[in-house]
Amino acid sequence: MTQKKKPTRPTLQNIADRVGITKMTVSRYMRDPESVSESTRKKIADVSEELGYIQNRAPIMLSKSSSKVIGVLLPSLSNQVFSSFTQGIEVVTNAQGYEIIIAHFSYDEDIEERKIAFLLSYQVDGLILTSTSHTKRSLQMIKTAGIPVVEAMELPESPIDIAVGLDHTKAAYTAVKAMIDKGLKNISYFGARLDNRTQLRMEGYDRAMDEANLEKYHILTHKHSCFTLGNELLSRALSECPKLEGVFCTNDDIAIGTILACSEYGIRVPEDLSIIGYNALDIGQAINPRLTSVSTPRYQIGEKSAELLLASIQGERKERNIYDLGFTIKRGDSL
Repeated sequence: MTQKKKPTRPTLQNIADRVGITKMTVSRYMRDPESVSESTRKKIADVSEELGYIQNRAPIMLSKSSSKVIGVLLPSLSNQVFSSFTQGIEVVTNAQGYEIIIAHFSYDEDIEERKIAFLLSYQVDGLILTSTSHTKRSLQMIKTAGIPVVEAMELPESPIDIAVGLDHTKAAYTAVKAMIDKGLKNISYFGARLDNRTQLRMEGYDRAMDEANLEKYHILTHKHSCFTLGNELLSRALSECPKLEGVFCTNDDIAIGTILACSEYGIRVPEDLSIIGYNALDIGQAINPRLTSVSTPRYQIGEKSAELLLASIQGERKERNIYDLGFTIKRGDSL
């Protein structure tokens, strides 16, 4: 069987030959269209479109002082939280003529280190990170690159450069305190992955329970969050805390899964068991009962992160370097 030959991409020389100009003129057009005459611009554009020419920006990025590209590192590609966060970033970058390169690091510091090295090799103008825990090499590479960096989603005491996010410990404390104020005593915390934000939320749960002198019930797993995980964690919680009255979940996926599992156990929500989620995803308002959840401003965090990063790239450094965008409790019927 004859192997199908891979199509050859059109080159600058192909365009030059068709237009009847030098390759250097086409190259100059690709870098700066205004540097060639209007009639030549139109001819190059028409031929480029006809041939389906794809520009290789890597050499241009590496040769310029500004690549007009920023790197964005996401810990998950399946979590809806990061889709709205990324949309917020792109609203700002699109308006200012910047592009983004997204890299996925799966909540792993070593993978993040490799992805940071990859992004820096393309001379990105800045980085938006979604973790505040980094390897020594990652920190050294960022320092050597000397570019602006935003750590988004959390509020570290000593950020690398700029931090934009919310106080997850305070948000969790507020949610659990609302349960306690309703008279609930046997409240469990459901956590997955056990990443830094899960730990911060557990600290908030612990603080609220300790203040009320109540016993803590941590129901944790290293598994990735999903709806079906709610059933597994609820089963464990009922075994460890037979008088379970409330559940605070580290995210809405687990909370919604817990609500759905309650019907299998004959548990009424909220009459027998109150449930609060985290992130206030739209699906939480589509189920019955509607989910009470901590509402986090992911879109606004992405937007603010991009605004501050681009301002810093352009030499408009702000006096503050930590921005707390807050949270609210979205009321539903599960509490």
